[in-house]
Amino acid sequence: MKKETTTKEHDDGVPHIGKARKELLQKLAKQHGTPIFVIDHEKIRSNYREFKKHLPKIQVYYAVKANSNPEIVKTLYDMGSSFDVASMPEFMIVYENIRKMPKKERQAWIWDKIIYANTIKPIETLEALDQYNPLVTFDNSEELKKLSQHAPHAGLVLRIRVPNTGSMVELSSKFGAHPGEAVDLIAEAFSLGLVVEGLSFHVGSQCTNFENYVQALQLSADIIKETETRTGRKIRILDIGGGFPVKYHPEVKSVRTLAKKLEAEIKRLFPPDMEILAEPGRFLVANACSLVAKVVGKAFRDGKPCYYINDGVYHTYSGQVFDHVTYPVLAFHDGETQISAVFGPTCDAFDTITLSADLPDLKIGDLVYSENIGAYSHASSTYFNGFPPAKVVHINQ
Repeated sequence: MKKETTTKEHDDGVPHIGKARKELLQKLAKQHGTPIFVIDHEKIRSNYREFKKHLPKIQVYYAVKANSNPEIVKTLYDMGSSFDVASMPEFMIVYENIRKMPKKERQAWIWDKIIYANTIKPIETLEALDQYNPLVTFDNSEELKKLSQHAPHAGLVLRIRVPNTGSMVELSSKFGAHPGEAVDLIAEAFSLGLVVEGLSFHVGSQCTNFENYVQALQLSADIIKETETRTGRKIRILDIGGGFPVKYHPEVKSVRTLAKKLEAEIKRLFPPDMEILAEPGRFLVANACSLVAKVVGKAFRDGKPCYYINDGVYHTYSGQVFDHVTYPVLAFHDGETQISAVFGPTCDAFDTITLSADLPDLKIGDLVYSENIGAYSHASSTYFNGFPPAKVVHINQ
């Protein structure tokens, strides 16, 4: 399909789709039915280029969990991206792009381009991974024992716990070694015959407090310095994780602001030969996808209109539960608006998208849409009540 105008920014700085894109979404809904989840690959490429423009020395490892659609992985693979995976199915989605390489080239590519960034891995996964000599993360002694027995050829990256203040989804309560234990864990890994290649951290998803990165970088620099003094071994990989924010609302600072801070701190704290990795997921796909759904029911409750649409929190709007993001439900036509409720299609009252949508009068059969819904949404869709996930439609591939 030919390229279309993607988004524009209103005065609030938040990306919104324009008239041409609205017309395209309606045309696609008529062609494919609803609900549809529309992925704009040119926007993904644009986001990748923007990240590299502001952080040219940092290697992008796309966090596949944000949106594991194979076509997205293919687009980013073609752009030169590396990949952060957290399960064997995610690993195999990436592997599908390289399986035709000769074995030696595949192994070299995997070593350089994939990090298995889930610190806890089943034994079966470790045994499956070992043949590829991958980079994998760990954060505790028990995991080291498993690695030494079932994936001794892996290169290790220790994940440390860092501040998550101000992030939409905190991760440090579940993952990350305490910084005070870091050097001991690295030394233990070396004593088991394993090789620790690097250090990693994650400041939390949708991080709006950039000081988290500053503190995490300082902690990492201190640990690396102490490790090299104590063990005599060099640590030359630093994975700064994800958390790169998307402008869901005007208060979110731009990635340009974060990039300046990161570049200054990395230059101050680390030697020039330190390889810096990052794991953007949300940043690359959030504003690249739109959802179109249809009004299938209408009622009046508590003095306001209530609309029932054929997508909900068990499907594309799952991000409202798991990712703590609110996706406004918008109408394609104008008119005097009123506060309205919007519900999903299932029989569960939990399937409530919003009780305060600002919508014009809608009729059964009308279409609605949501923007900036590409991250941690469709990837979490279920088949609850037998309702399938939204159909995926690709544009600008």
